[in-house]
Amino acid sequence: MRTLISTAFISLDGVVEAPGGEPGYRNSGWTFKNIEFLPEAFDIKGREQQEASAMLLGRVSYESFSPVWPDMEDFAEYKVMPKYVVSTTLAEDDLVANWGETTILRSLDDVAALKETEGGPIIIHGSASLNQHLSDAGLIDRYHLLVFPLLLGAGKRLFSGTDKDAQKLQLVEHAVYANGLQKNVFDVVR
Repeated sequence: MRTLISTAFISLDGVVEAPGGEPGYRNSGWTFKNIEFLPEAFDIKGREQQEASAMLLGRVSYESFSPVWPDMEDFAEYKVMPKYVVSTTLAEDDLVANWGETTILRSLDDVAALKETEGGPIIIHGSASLNQHLSDAGLIDRYHLLVFPLLLGAGKRLFSGTDKDAQKLQLVEHAVYANGLQKNVFDVVR
């Protein structure tokens, strides 16, 4: 069974919306405003590219990343790995041609079936709504969280507000950096 890893830049109050400057959000670009850049705090991002064997995205994140990431040197490893997009509306004609093999999945059942295939870890970037649904369905195995020392208030959250049984997490890696960022890696306890 493949491991499904959710990776996120997240504010202390749980917001994951528009960390890189995506338009339409009041605090867009919050990851690089007023926070000193320390390369060591982002080492996990390079490691994720080395360890992942596939990427999973929701439609909105795919449509945001696919015009930009294929040509970015920082994301070169992702260009060649298989990508899976969970969407009920995306068509094959909507996929970009320069970002490698991309498969559209239509449901959480399709994601569960993908997890049953042979291969290494699958990394989820962005995709707030998809993360919420996957978490609620018990499909996420690990969280890589870079927690920023910010309170953003309104915005898309990584976790849903669904009333459900408690889900225990085990902290397996952590670090605190001089700029206030915290790296927290949690395994979901089953």
